[in-house]
Order: sequence, then C-alpha cells, then structure tokens
Amino acid sequence: MGMGFRGDRMRAFGCFALAALLFAALPAQAEPDAAVAGASELRYPAARRIDLVEDHFGVKVTDPYRWLENDLRGDPAVRDWVAQENALTRRFIDGLPGRDILKRRMQALFAHGRYTIPRKAGGRYFYGYNKGLQNQTPLYVREGLTGRQRLLIDPNDWAEDGSDALAEWAPSPDGRFLLYAVQEAGSDWRTLKILDVATARPLEDVVQWVKFSQLAWDGRGQGFFYSRFAAPQDGADPRSSTVGQQLFYHRLGTAQAQDQLIYATPDQPRLGHTAQVTQDGRWLVISSFQGTDPRRELHLAELTGGKVKVRSLVRGMTNDWRLIGSRGPTLYFITDQYAPRLRVVSIDARHPRRSGTQVVAERRDTLAGGSLVGDRLILAYLSDAETVAELVGLDGRKVSDVPLPGIGTAAGFGGRDGDPETFFSFSGFTTPSSIYRFDTATLRYELFARPDLPFNPDDYGIEQVSYPSKDGTMIPMTVIRKKALALSKTPAPTILYGYGGFNIALTPGYSATRMAWLEQGGVYAIANLRGGGEFGKAWHDAGRLANKQNVFDDFIAAGEYLKANGYTARDGLAIEGRSNGGLLVGAVVNQRPDLFAAALPAVGVMDMLRFDRFTAGRYWIDDYGSPDREEDFRLLHAYSPYHNIMGGKDYPAILVTTGDTDDRVVPAHSFKYAAALQAAELGPKPRLIRIDTKAGHGAGKPVDKLIDEYADSYAFAAYYAGLKLDAAPK
Repeated sequence: MGMGFRGDRMRAFGCFALAALLFAALPAQAEPDAAVAGASELRYPAARRIDLVEDHFGVKVTDPYRWLENDLRGDPAVRDWVAQENALTRRFIDGLPGRDILKRRMQALFAHGRYTIPRKAGGRYFYGYNKGLQNQTPLYVREGLTGRQRLLIDPNDWAEDGSDALAEWAPSPDGRFLLYAVQEAGSDWRTLKILDVATARPLEDVVQWVKFSQLAWDGRGQGFFYSRFAAPQDGADPRSSTVGQQLFYHRLGTAQAQDQLIYATPDQPRLGHTAQVTQDGRWLVISSFQGTDPRRELHLAELTGGKVKVRSLVRGMTNDWRLIGSRGPTLYFITDQYAPRLRVVSIDARHPRRSGTQVVAERRDTLAGGSLVGDRLILAYLSDAETVAELVGLDGRKVSDVPLPGIGTAAGFGGRDGDPETFFSFSGFTTPSSIYRFDTATLRYELFARPDLPFNPDDYGIEQVSYPSKDGTMIPMTVIRKKALALSKTPAPTILYGYGGFNIALTPGYSATRMAWLEQGGVYAIANLRGGGEFGKAWHDAGRLANKQNVFDDFIAAGEYLKANGYTARDGLAIEGRSNGGLLVGAVVNQRPDLFAAALPAVGVMDMLRFDRFTAGRYWIDDYGSPDREEDFRLLHAYSPYHNIMGGKDYPAILVTTGDTDDRVVPAHSFKYAAALQAAELGPKPRLIRIDTKAGHGAGKPVDKLIDEYADSYAFAAYYAGLKLDAAPK
C-alpha cells in the first residue's frame, strides 16, 4: 500500500443450501407504459418456499429461501430464477421515462480524461490515465517528470466485456519492474504478475490465490512480500469463509512453489497478515488482525539479504498501528493508543517500547493519515468531514499548513525520506479529482493534471447542516443542489445517501452518476451517520454492535429533516446505500416504509443471521456482533432486513442491485431479500432485483456496466420520487 493516505485496507470489507425447489414459468409482461403502473401489474417469478425453521436461543426463525444461497454457477434452479428476475426487471426499467436520457448524460459526464496519483520509483513516474469511457484504466509511465507518456498496461485488452481489471500495483524501488494484480469479474481474488518496465514485456512469474494483500517489494527489487490463502480444494464452495492467511516472499525468476513462508499463525487461523517494507528497504513490518476493527499486533524483521527472521514489535491486538515512514531504525506510526482521535509516535526498531515515543499529540480533529516525505511528516486531519493537512517536523513541531486548492478531500501524499516531492489528488462534491505536485521543502504546489468539465461547478451549491437524531445527537449532513433551486426554495425530488459503519468516513468526492441526478434538478443529501469514521472512535462505537440502531435512527431523522425543512416534497424522497449501506436501506425501509418513495439497496448485507458464514463475512463481527452469541443474535434478529419485512404495510418502490460474482457480500443476501419482498403483501409499488453479470462488489467494475447500473437505478428513483427527466435540463 505504500506510505500514502490510503486508509486501512480492511475498511474496504466494507462489508447458503438446502432443499429442492420448483419455479413457475414467467408470464408475458405488460407493455412498457403499463409496466410502470405499479406492482399490481407485475407477476414475479414464483420462488418455492421451503419449510425450514431453526431454533436460535429459543427463537423460532424461518428461512424459506435458503436454497437461493446455492452457488448459481452450479445450481440450475438458482440460475433460472436469476434469469427470470433479470428479464422482468429489464422490461420494467426499459419502460421507465427518461432512462436513456440519464444514460447518455452519464456517458458524457464520464467522457473526460482522468489521472490517478503518480508514484515515483527510480526516476520513473507511474500513473493511471483513462481517456474517458474506457472500461478499465490503463497504466502509463514517464521517464522523468516531463518525459513522454508511454503505455505500460492496458487491461481493456484482457477481457472482451471489460470485466477483468488492473487492481493493486507497485513499481520496484528502482523502477525496473512493475508488480501488478489482475482482478477477474470483480472478485476479491488476485493473480500477481510482473512486467519489465523498459521493454513492457511480462516476466514468467505468476503468483496465485492472493487476497486482501498489500504488495511490498524488498529494498533490492529482487522480490516481494504478499499475503495469500490456500488454493481451494476441488469441489469446495468458492464462497466459503477464508481462513489461514499466510505471508510469503517471492523471489523473481522462481516458481511460486518455491516461495518462502515468512509468517503464519496456524494455531489462530482467523488472523490475517499483511506486510509493509519501509521506503529504505531496511525493515519489514507485519500487521496481524482478526476483523475490521483497526486492532493489530506487529512483528518486525530487518532485511539484510539473508534469511528473514521475524520478531515481535507490538504485542496484543488492542490498538491501531499504521506505519507512515521510517528513518534509520526509527519507525513512525499513527496509533489510537491513549488517543481515540489518533496521534503519531515513533518506535526504535532495535529497542521497542510498548507505547513508543509521542511525536504529535492527539487533537480535536481526527487524524486520517500521514506519510514521511523529504525530512517532514505530512499529516491529514478530518475537520467536519473535510481534509486539512499540515507539515510537521520529525520533532513534532508544526512547520506549516499544506496549501490545498479549496474545501474538499485530499488523498495521496506518498513519498520517501530524503525526497521532498509528493503528489496528491483533490476533489469535491462537484469537482472531479485534479492531481497536484507538492514540494515539502519549498511548500509550493503545482497542477499535474486537471480534467475538462462538461458542466459549470459554480451552478451548484453545497450546504452543510446538522439535525437532531432520535436521542438528540446532532448529525452532520451535506445537501447538494442547483443554486437556482436553493434560491427558489422549491422542494425537489431527493436522494438521501448513507453508510454508517466500519469507521469509514464519508468525505467530499465527485461522482459522475450523481452529477446526472443533480443536473436534472434533483437534490442529493449525504448524512454522516454514527458508526462512521468522521469523528473518531467514539463516533464509530456509537453506531455498531449494541448501538447499531442509532445508525438507522440517524438516517430516518435525516429523511424527516429533509421533508420538514422543505428540501424535498412529501412523496419525493428516495434512499440509497451500498454494502453496509445496503443493510442500512433495507433496515430503515422495514422500520419506516411510509417515509420513502423509493429505495436503492445495493450489494447489501441482508441476512444478519448468516453473514459470517461466507467469504469475508467473518471479519464483520467487529461491527455487527456474532449471530452465535445470544446477546448479539437478539440485536441482529431485531433489524435484519430479510427477517423483518412487514407484510400489510405499503412499502416504497424498491430496486435491489447485486453482482453474480460478488465474493465480498455474496449475492445470496440480495436474492433472499428480494424473494421475501416479492412474496409479501407490501402495497402497489414494485419490488425488483437487478443482478449484474460478471460483476463483483464494485471494485474493478467496467465503466459501461457502472453507467448502465446507475442509469437504471436513478431512472427508477426519479419515477417514484417525481423527478421529470429532461434531455436538455435548464
């Protein structure tokens, strides 16, 4: 991952088989104009209910659609159900007014060049550049900062449908080689390959079964460290929970079977292990963890060129430790030890102390990331969910603020000791990322790349508000809309977005798909719910485990605030959430179906009693609790979207979305939830599911699939929230 502000890798985690079944044939669908009349015109695929009741701590729990947990690649019945559901949803959405208007506009909003943050190695600069509508972003290199751009890797050539992606990548310290990961169909699994940068020719080395790994070159560029799991045995369920992660070293020019095992914990198979190597190549730092909580144990090895000898550095998984740089034997970490909003400490690798030596104390703002560049630390803080950054000497004294282009989110700032050059991206809610070069010695920054915009950001206003949740806690929210709309004080159809979990902060960032909604005169609101990472550990703790209901209360209160204060009409509120946010949407729809006109739960965790049985689900126990503990079970059962659908209530229009190869939140969550929705008496509005093919949880998704998904989703939300779509919006 390097030393930049990339965040905790585990935060990306986000976030079944029994009887025979029988399907009825799908009847002919009504004409498009009639299709949008409502659920009364729809005849859903008949999904047979199975008689399955389990006793959980004295509670009888039914699970009539557990057969939808079967892998659709191996179960024709599940595959048939998916095909019928997709056919029904496709015909329905194709009948919605303005869907093609949104798609064309989203294509136009994507059609500009986009750069990723450059990484420097051996005088070469590596970065991604997408011309606009390329499904995957190619990787380029320059010889020197002003050298000619040269194509290294074009992942668009890997799969005809664009579903294979270039995932993580890292140049060797001297820039001679490029290590890169191939991601197929959105899966979390990776295959590692190496490229000779000078010739752009691949080496014969191939490393497989890599997952949830960082890529860490040794200091000599002769090999790298990576994390992997054992290859699945023949016939094993590919969605099984992953345990037994091991850390290996691969030497270039050798077969994977010869790779050296560096670290493993066979007596604790649920632990994961990732590696970082300091920029000087001297120290290997191994981070071990069990869940999504940032609690780690650290091990260390000095890389001398001989056998790697690992020893303990920080014992006990009680705190967060993030390596941000080194100088000689001094290692610099961000930690929450004695500091819920985090601080910077140094540890002498030769004579480590458990708590280290404080360099920068905790302060009111949450410390989001840091890196050592030149001879100074760059530290980024979240201030009201926006980035502020400052330069600090290695003695902890502030040198200056880092000049940023405005109010928004800065990311990047990777670098190395002795070299003052770094790069960062900066974006806002209505401005795509621009890339800047910054010199920590002169304090000057200059533009490296800026996209051409097909709209004027000044036409849009961004308002920061706070509202009281059910218990009186004030929750921040950002409201984005056209300035003309704000001046007119006219309520408009609104999408409310939330996440609220896993210590993840929702910060300013650009979305081309969201921009298409705003251009049409819609309002978009983003609530910074408890459970996120905006305000440190206490904010996170207030929205997880026994406090998870606070997240739902915060989101419901956001909807009530938007209506009470004239942002949206009485029947004009749609809600959206992905992954843990999909759980959020499913839960609040059950609790307050009257509040929303439409709901868009995407790749959501919908069965809270079985989430830990598949792929990465076991990591989420830190935020959700364990279904196998009675106290946790009762909390989970009380809000699980699949188990709490309230028949006899009028529900909003619901469009569930997932991907058939999602191995982060397996699609069975969405399958079971959609089947239960369709079987219940929930009023006249439709309850549909859209299942993307060869698509995973989100990362690596081709641009054309992304546009199609959001054109479908926002056309659905627009119809039921009352947004009239116009090919030439004013």
